[in-house]
Amino acid sequence: MKRILVTRFSAMGDVAMVASVLREFQDQHTDTEIIMVSRPLFSAFFDGIPRLKFHQFDPKYKHRGMSGLVKLFKELKPYGAIQVADLHNNLRSRFLDILFRTAGYQVKILDKGRPEKKALTRQQNKVFKQLKLTTERYADVFRALRYPVKLKHHLEKQHRLIPSGMMPILASNSKKIGISAFAQHPFKVLSMEKMTEIIKYLSDLGTQVVLFGGGQAEKDITEEWARKFPNVHSVVGKYKLSEELDIIAHLDLMISMDSSGMHMASLMGVPCISIWGATHPFAGFLGYGQKMEDCVQVEHPNRPNSVYGNKSCLCDGVEAIDLVTSEMVIEKVKAKLDFE
Repeated sequence: MKRILVTRFSAMGDVAMVASVLREFQDQHTDTEIIMVSRPLFSAFFDGIPRLKFHQFDPKYKHRGMSGLVKLFKELKPYGAIQVADLHNNLRSRFLDILFRTAGYQVKILDKGRPEKKALTRQQNKVFKQLKLTTERYADVFRALRYPVKLKHHLEKQHRLIPSGMMPILASNSKKIGISAFAQHPFKVLSMEKMTEIIKYLSDLGTQVVLFGGGQAEKDITEEWARKFPNVHSVVGKYKLSEELDIIAHLDLMISMDSSGMHMASLMGVPCISIWGATHPFAGFLGYGQKMEDCVQVEHPNRPNSVYGNKSCLCDGVEAIDLVTSEMVIEKVKAKLDFE
C-alpha cells in the first residue's frame, strides 16, 4: 500500500470538499492508504471512505505553535507514508511541509489560484470568468504526486441510518427540505425576515423543514422558527455532526448560504439551492456536484468583491445579499421539486 499524508485543517466547508475528492480518489486507487490530518470535529466527513485513517489535529492545545507542529510531525512519522498532499497551504501546513521535505518525503502543495481570484474580485478591470473548482485544485495536488484522478462532479446519494428521534419526520411521505440559514460572515447571510418568508411558504405546503446551524444564537433563532411554524424542526445542538449528515442524507433538497451546509449536502449527494451575496460561484467554491442553475444571486458588476464574503459588497448602495428576494429562492425550490 502507498500511504499519503493529507493535511487540511479548516474551514468546515473546505474540509467537506476534501472528503468528496478523497472518496473518488480511493475508488480509483485501490492500492493507496490515506492518513487524513484535520480537526477532530471533521472526522465525521471521512466515515466510510475506504483505507482512510483520521489523525486529529489540535491547534489550541496539543499542536499549538511551532513546538506543537513538531510534535504533530513526530506523531505522523510512524505511519510510514512517503508522500504529503498539502491541501491547505497556510503557515501551519507549510511549516509541516518543511519538516517532511527535510525527512525525505515527497510534498506537493495546493495552488489556491490567488492571482486569478484577485482579478475576479477587484473593483477595476475585473476579470469575470469561471475559475477552476476548488475540488479540482485538490485533485491537482494528487496529480502532481503522479496519481491520475478524474472527478465525476455529480451527486451520489449516500445511504445512512435515520438518527433517533427523526424517524417520524424523515420517514414521512412529505417532501423534506433542510435549511442552513447562517454563515460565518454577515455579507453571505440572507436576512432573517426573508428566510422567515421562505420557511413559512414551505411550512404552509406541508413540507417537513429541518433547520441546521451552530451555537446558541443560531439555536435560539431556529427554535423560534420551529415554534412558530408547523412541520418545522430545529436540530441545532441536538445531534453530533455525523448524525446531522445522517439527517441530510434523507433530505430531498437543501437550501444554504455559500457555507458549509451546501458542502455537507454535496457530501451526502443531496441537491442544494445555494444563495450568494458578496461571493460568487465563479471563485470555485460551488458545492461538489451542485449545479450553477441552482444558485440564487443577483448579477452586478461589483460582484464578487471577495472570495470568502468577509467584506461589504455594495451594489448601487445596497448589500449584494439584500438584493436577493425570498421569491427568488422559492421559485428555485418550486422548479427543483415540481411544486405548484
